Formats: sequence, structure tokens, C-alpha cells
Amino acid sequence: MRILVYPHDLNMGGSQLNAIELAAAVRALGHDVIMFGQPGSLNLRIKELGLEFIAAPKPHHQPSRTIVRALADVIRDRKIDIVHGYEWPPALESRLAVDRSPGTAVVCTVMSMAVAPFIPKTMPLLVGTREILDAEVAFGRASVELLEPPVDVKLNNPFLELPLDDFRQRWNLNPDAYTVVLVTRLAQQLKLEGILTAIKAVGALAGELKIQLLLVGDGPERDAVRAKAQEINQLNGPGTIVLTGQLEDPRPAYLLADVALGMGGSALRAMAFAKPLIVQGEMGYWNLVTPETLPDFLEQGWFGVGPGKYAGEARLVEILRRLLPDDKQRTALGELGLRTVQDRFSLDRAARLQEHFYREALRAPRRSSPVTDALAVRLLIKYQVAAHAKRLFGRLAADDFNARPVRARTAPRAKGSKTSPARML
Repeated sequence: MRILVYPHDLNMGGSQLNAIELAAAVRALGHDVIMFGQPGSLNLRIKELGLEFIAAPKPHHQPSRTIVRALADVIRDRKIDIVHGYEWPPALESRLAVDRSPGTAVVCTVMSMAVAPFIPKTMPLLVGTREILDAEVAFGRASVELLEPPVDVKLNNPFLELPLDDFRQRWNLNPDAYTVVLVTRLAQQLKLEGILTAIKAVGALAGELKIQLLLVGDGPERDAVRAKAQEINQLNGPGTIVLTGQLEDPRPAYLLADVALGMGGSALRAMAFAKPLIVQGEMGYWNLVTPETLPDFLEQGWFGVGPGKYAGEARLVEILRRLLPDDKQRTALGELGLRTVQDRFSLDRAARLQEHFYREALRAPRRSSPVTDALAVRLLIKYQVAAHAKRLFGRLAADDFNARPVRARTAPRAKGSKTSPARML
């Protein structure tokens, strides 16, 4: 098969990193794979993996006719069999680009916490959690399957030999302190509440434990994160909160962790290093991965919604206070996470599932319904009008379908909470 993979963005992020690593893994199965998109920091990873890259035109808005034309040219010139768009703008542009290529199939992956309703129901779709899969089946999608975020367990495992002493020295880490690690994008949607809570929780424990928070990542909320980190360091001493910014290779941070915090793909990578994991969510959600809680995470994904954001600090402090001094429990939970990733989330397994999905899409007649397409267009127009209005007032979420996760819609209302799930959005 000749496959064109189009991520929504090529700056650091879970969905786009999955797209790149899966593209290389599918190529290893014997297929021709090309990457397409706006150049970004992840182009280095594309180059490292030896994937061909075609730069997309820079759009003024999305979906973009200019990008659709560019996609159509690549499909024609390179005789593409499968176009694979990640997240909703590439999905729609890919769908439009294949209209004049009847022998080309188009598929979509959504790793956001919810699926845009204006992605046509007839478009073959892959989603990242069982809960979202069930929601999309109920929505009436014709072809939707589960492909959980994969981890390259050859590049991410506890047996790697990395220059950890150099890494400690570079960031002035205390080898005698418990190290809590959070690798994340510093963004408002889904992330910022938990990042600030983690900083405050480590500060609250610094008086009773030797503890440091190693925070790896960058993003639009860097100033807010830096300000809170400086506040905690002034109270508890330099090095309580260590900010590295974005690292091309965060693996030394994972290896040095005594406990990892995270959600989504970052959570799974931490587990691949045999680290006990506390899953981060929204509205004060923090929960330790244990044999009892693991089935819930396998169902809902590595995320959750709590009773209210002000409950988060006390909850995280409680878990860390109990877990950090317990070497035996940390080792056991790390081994649980490693087994889970190796058995269920390996990149090789995901590549075979994706290859099968591609073959099914090629075999199936291209489904198109004027009724469902018209509904998709109407929903897109409604979304764009609402987004324009929000932008005028400065209230548009940069990653709006992560801002409205399925988990928040379906989570039961917490006892004693005055905020219903609908009000959390």
C-alpha cells in the first residue's frame, strides 16, 4: 500500500507523535508511507525515522482549499492508496481531496478526548479509548474501531542505558530526594489545572519529605507555570520545582522518576519505564494506577474528571505521601504498568491493527450519503460561527475538542459537588 499520513500539527504532542511513530511502524511492515503537514519541531523525529516528508501549504484557516488541492496533487502524482488524517481538520481536508480519486480510501484517527460531530459518519474512524468508541457507535458512525495510543517499547523501557548522571547535573537534581516527574505540554486545555496542582502539592510536601518535581515541557502557559514554580521555590528552596522546557529526548526524566504523573500517551510512556503512575485529569482528578483501578483506565483512557478543582491538591498530596516512602509498593506498581504496556500498548501491535484497518477501508466500497454529508456540513458551519463569536470575545479554546472530553459528559456527578458534568465544559 502507498499511504499518506497527515497529522494536524507537527509540534510536540501525543496525537502527532503517535501518527509519526505508527507511520514508521507500518512502513516496517512493507508499505510505502509519506508524511504530509506543516513543518514543526517533530520534523526531527520524522527525519530520524527516515520517513519522507512533503510540506503542506500554510493555510489561513481550516479546512483549507489550498491544502485540499495540494493533497489531491500528491494523491494523483504518487498514486496514493490510503490517506490518513489525524484529528478533524486533516480528516475533512483528506476527505475532500480523495473525491476525484475513486481508487483511494480515506481514514481518520482522533486521539482528542472527543470527536468532532462534523466528521462525516461514513468516514472510517479510529479512536483512542473504549468509552469514546461506545459514544461514536451510539452516534451512528458506520465504521469506527479502537486503536489505543501506542508506545515504542524498544525505545521506551526501564533497561535503557542513558547518561543519567549528566542529566542530573544539567538540571541540578538532588539524588537524595524523591523525584516526581511530569512530562506534558504547558497548555490551558486539560493540562494547566493539573500542572499547577502538582507544583502546589510538591510544595506542600517539601516540609516533610525530600522531594522535587521535574516538569518537562513547553507551551503557551509557560509564564503561568514558571510563576507558580518560582513561588514554591522561594518558599521551599531552589530545586523544589525544576522546569526543563521541552526536551528532544525526555527519556532520562522518565528513568529518574520515583513516581510519574500524566495523562494519555505520556502516562503510557511513564508506565513503559516501570514507574508507578498517578493519572492526571480535570476538576481535581488524580488516581493511582493499581490492580483495582487499571480496568477503569483501560475503559475510559488515561484521564478522569473529579469532584472539583479545589480538591485536587489534597488528593495528590495524600497519594504521594503514602506512595513515595513505600519502595515495595512503588516497585510492584511499576511492574504492573510495564506488563500492561508490553501486553496491550506496544507499537508493533498497533501497527498491525492499523494495517488491518487500512485493508478493510480499501476493500469496503466508499460510503457516501448526501444526508449524512449535509448534516456534517451543517454542523461544521454551526461550529465555525460559534468559534468566530468566541474568538471575538477571547474565549475560544485552542484545542476545543480536548476542552470538551467525553469523560466529562459521562462522568457521574460527584457527591456534594455543586458542579454538574455539563457545567464543567
